[in-house]
Amino acid sequence: MPLSKEAKKYTYADYLEFPDDERWEIIDGVPHMQSAPTWQHQTILLELATQLRNYLSDKECRAFISPFDLRLPKIDEDDEHATIVIQPDILVICDKSKLKGTGYCGTPELVIEILSPPTERIDRLTKFWAYEKAGVKEYWIVAPDTKIVSIFTLQDNNRYGRPELYTDADSVEVSIFPDLAIDLSTVFNY
Repeated sequence: MPLSKEAKKYTYADYLEFPDDERWEIIDGVPHMQSAPTWQHQTILLELATQLRNYLSDKECRAFISPFDLRLPKIDEDDEHATIVIQPDILVICDKSKLKGTGYCGTPELVIEILSPPTERIDRLTKFWAYEKAGVKEYWIVAPDTKIVSIFTLQDNNRYGRPELYTDADSVEVSIFPDLAIDLSTVFNY
């Protein structure tokens, strides 16, 4: 839920002043407090991150998990004044030069969000548009309750196409890493 209805646009500099014992995101200058995830969410997160980490262990790219400050600055914004500060559940970055302080300032290659009831609308709409506009090549939305993964891939027109849908019986070939397949049967094994 948004922090307040004030007209102020919050930035990463403001975010750094927020209480350390609370988890926040800023989307288009509006702060949103995050609640603790479910155990199913954490089980999925750990398994996906493990498969990605194992694959990337000898490669240039790296996977990170929340809490991790992803700043998606707009063209006229520097890092400190970024009005989008997001905590993706999992992200993969390949340009290590943009790792700064508590996270990353730039566009990751892959972002995975695991749905929770309080954040589902934000993940499906607000973050979807933010990731698409920033140029994230692949965006996954994982639904723990239905055990369905929706994968959006950035098209030539810089828009996400229709999602590819996968279930707990599938293995997913990751478009940005053609030799990587994520086994969803182990991801949803809870």
